[in-house]
Amino acid sequence: MSELFDAIDALVASRSPLPPPAERKRLRQAHGLTLEEVATTLDVRRATVGAWESGRTEPRPPQREPYAHLLKQLARLYPSPTAAEGSTPAATAPPAVVEVAPSAPVVAVAAPVPASPVPAPAATPPSPTAAPRPARGSRRPGAPRAAAASSPASAGSGVYAHGPLLVLDADGEQQVTGYGTGGLLLDVPARSLPALVEWTLAEARVGAQKLHASGKDADPLLVLTAAACERYGLPAALSDTERSAGRLPEGHKVIKLLERAGWKLTRRGLGPWARIYRPVTGGRRQCVQLCIPSWNALDDRSWGHAATLEPAELARVLGVYAHRVMTPVGSSAVSGLELMTALNPPTRASEPDQDGKRHSEHRPGSLGTQALDPAPCEAVDGHPVLAHLPRFHIRGPQERLFEEAYDWARDLTDTECMQPHLVGIDVNLAFGAAANGAVVGLDAPPEHVTRPVFDPAVPGSWLVDLSHVDLSRVKVAKQWRDLEGGLLPSPFTPTGEQPEGPAWYATPTVAYAVELGYDVTPVEAWVRPRSGRFLDGWYKRLRDAYVATMADLGVAEKLSPGGFLAAMDGYKRRDPELGIVVDAVKMTVKGGIGKLQEKARGGGWAPGQAWPALARPTWRPDIRAAVISRARINMHRKMVALAAATGRYPVAVLSDCAVYTADGPSPLDVLPYDQDGKTVPGSFRLGVSPGMVKHEGTQDVLWGVGVLEQLTAEGRVANLARYIKTGEVTARDTGE
Repeated sequence: MSELFDAIDALVASRSPLPPPAERKRLRQAHGLTLEEVATTLDVRRATVGAWESGRTEPRPPQREPYAHLLKQLARLYPSPTAAEGSTPAATAPPAVVEVAPSAPVVAVAAPVPASPVPAPAATPPSPTAAPRPARGSRRPGAPRAAAASSPASAGSGVYAHGPLLVLDADGEQQVTGYGTGGLLLDVPARSLPALVEWTLAEARVGAQKLHASGKDADPLLVLTAAACERYGLPAALSDTERSAGRLPEGHKVIKLLERAGWKLTRRGLGPWARIYRPVTGGRRQCVQLCIPSWNALDDRSWGHAATLEPAELARVLGVYAHRVMTPVGSSAVSGLELMTALNPPTRASEPDQDGKRHSEHRPGSLGTQALDPAPCEAVDGHPVLAHLPRFHIRGPQERLFEEAYDWARDLTDTECMQPHLVGIDVNLAFGAAANGAVVGLDAPPEHVTRPVFDPAVPGSWLVDLSHVDLSRVKVAKQWRDLEGGLLPSPFTPTGEQPEGPAWYATPTVAYAVELGYDVTPVEAWVRPRSGRFLDGWYKRLRDAYVATMADLGVAEKLSPGGFLAAMDGYKRRDPELGIVVDAVKMTVKGGIGKLQEKARGGGWAPGQAWPALARPTWRPDIRAAVISRARINMHRKMVALAAATGRYPVAVLSDCAVYTADGPSPLDVLPYDQDGKTVPGSFRLGVSPGMVKHEGTQDVLWGVGVLEQLTAEGRVANLARYIKTGEVTARDTGE
């Protein structure tokens, strides 16, 4: 009889439930397990586990039951973010009590309440909720309270149960409270900054899981309000001298306290963004990140009014960004650059050696760990590779690669002056869309070649004459078409002017000349045969963050053109906090690409000397040039397709914004859509996805004529795309 029961148990085990293949892979990577480790434990081949995760095969006994048990254990530690994000208040599990060790601080959490309803399609997931908080200045009772169910921005369980960050605020009695994601409140017992760092790492359970199996977990982020700064001996605001230096002086009493406790600061010191750490011991990383909004850590160009938010609201904004992008580690530009490395780490663990030990080794497809010198044509002025040039030498297009975004405008024709409106359309995440699929050089220095044969598949910089390309007759969709060439900007220069002779171009620019139907004969080139699509994962993460946040604001994908324009009308007013996140994501894209060519700054630097940014493997002006080249070419390709189909030509282009004259005030008066919602193939399309366009603004043609006359008389650059959004001409808009 016992044999019969054993047979039944075996039969049940042979059908142990398993999550979907993609979830199996996510759970393994979330815990930092390699395929080899799982395969060794289950006594199967590495390829077998890979097949289980791809769905090609399913586990069979006797491995199925232990494999199901492994996944069940991992699922408890790393609940699916998708499931949490897609849940509704009615389906949310009852509030659970956060497990806190006896030595840990008291946890006090207010239950979340639904955010204001957002008019959106039924399929749109609910917005991340904001939890109510106690009145500032009130002291919380010491008894434990129930914890809210985890929000999409919090870990919910495990070593990072309290989410990626805390916003610390002090009340009138100097009691410090930590505001976390999902409405979490923590009483913070630390009375000094060194004690706060110790508490954060030992008891706070704050941080985030790594974004790649070969990467590292995100350091816990502490955001200090002005009151919290004063509580920990820091000034609520920096003095003029400190603001100019970007940090507190080395002899500040708080810095001395940190040093006596064995903590170190990075080279940027104790400033608006500070990293406090101890050297790695026993493979354990000890590091805490500080963000101080009152010291201008949250620049209003990227974070809007975030610095003025109440602590709970600020925790929500930064928490959503941390969940969907990464825990911020500096400005949006710095975070954008760090995200590249977090998603594509330079090293990985090797296979075990004879002693069973693993070592760090280069990870294929990454930029590696060594900084590379650029080709001379790619180097910015003052770079050490140009130290041999005369001090005041000015390099022209035959010596320097000028791949920049558009800043072009022209006079209106008589026909255009008769139309009443100027309509601006703007490309969503233009640089992000350009990064997607970009083939760039990886971890090898460029190779110099003379008289090369152009290969569009090889990234690099090419010295070639493109002045013969005639924009009045080009190939569109492989068919020759006649256009009004004088009404289009040149795709080969940022100013839109036709090149006058040989110049340096990135691969995408030269490839576009071939696409337009013209032969190219490079004189020389710096090429990078070891290449890959390094930015694809970076683009996807930022794209998903942008689209998900826009959906929370009621602007979903796959809307009709009219429905999209209606949804975009006042979308940020529906949830201003999520509007901040949208802007931060956009600036993360733009700033991250810009950081690839960070220039020297600060006193004491002289041309020909190296500056700190050059020591990074991610100081890669060639990658920046390739992305900007693709963005400019994508813009030109769309303008050509629209001109060939409709005879409409832009009157101004600024980076990713183009301005057209029209008979009506809507983008639908510029872009032709049929009854089925289809428009000109290869041209501009309305929608929320990166690469598609939105309405930037509309002004009267008479306004445009007046602005052109005013700026021309004042000797200023007259580009209507710069002012089309608001209609206001300001000194900041003109770059003065």
